[in-house]
Amino acid sequence: MQRSGFAALGDSLTEGLGDPLPDGGWRGWAALLAAAVGERPGSVPLVNLACSGALAADVATRQLPAARSLAPRYASLVVGANDTLRAAFAIERIAAALDLTHRTLSADGAVVLTACLPDPGRMLGLPAPLARPLARRMRAVNTVVHAVSGRYGGIHLHLADHAWVADRASWSVDRLHPSERGHRLLARGFHAALAAAGHAVGPPPSLTLDGPPPTRAGSAWWMATRGTRWVADRCTDLLPGLLALALQECRHGLAGSGRLLDATAERATRAALAALSDPKGAATMAG
Repeated sequence: MQRSGFAALGDSLTEGLGDPLPDGGWRGWAALLAAAVGERPGSVPLVNLACSGALAADVATRQLPAARSLAPRYASLVVGANDTLRAAFAIERIAAALDLTHRTLSADGAVVLTACLPDPGRMLGLPAPLARPLARRMRAVNTVVHAVSGRYGGIHLHLADHAWVADRASWSVDRLHPSERGHRLLARGFHAALAAAGHAVGPPPSLTLDGPPPTRAGSAWWMATRGTRWVADRCTDLLPGLLALALQECRHGLAGSGRLLDATAERATRAALAALSDPKGAATMAG
């Protein structure tokens, strides 16, 4: 089968939030990247299947079948931040969903792009007792994404370690989605990784902005008027559990035993990855 096109799977990051179009829609890094890969500009059409709020399991059950029907040459799998904001966070289920999606796309012949993500607690500037549990979860997800990409030979971008992640101008007013500049930098990061792996690419996406960058005043206004509600809407089922996690964090902090929480999370992540080496175990978790 002749494979062509680019299928983008994931959540609001890939949907393009933070990079608005004049018509009120979103563009985002995937559209910028698709226009810059292939033998000639515009030769790789994009179908963006990403959906705001999507979890890893949503991608595996809803977006993956649609992506397979497209027989894409490239497929991006960038998801996991929303999973860290759910009370039912379970790294073994997330690992199974990511493994299933990556394994299936790779077996179909697609070049799969993945990325490690910065933790939402850090981006939102949450107090340490609230931020640490989220950071711990994000580390677990990133560990899984990195391992799964290596397992199937994907193109992996260490986004969480990129210098531009710490640059406020690279993020939109909600502090969780890249600004236009951030989307352009993300697209350029994947472009460089594809080029280094020997894939045909054109000139990298430009860093020239189409719109104005976010301002500190705009960020403060968003947090004061909409930000708190935005976070609450996405953490409705997490907030009670997060408060309990924060209390646990404080207790361990006072006792000087915070490393026990890290060790527990690391054991759970290793167990989730170990289960993937058993096809029956992976199938059970995916179901």
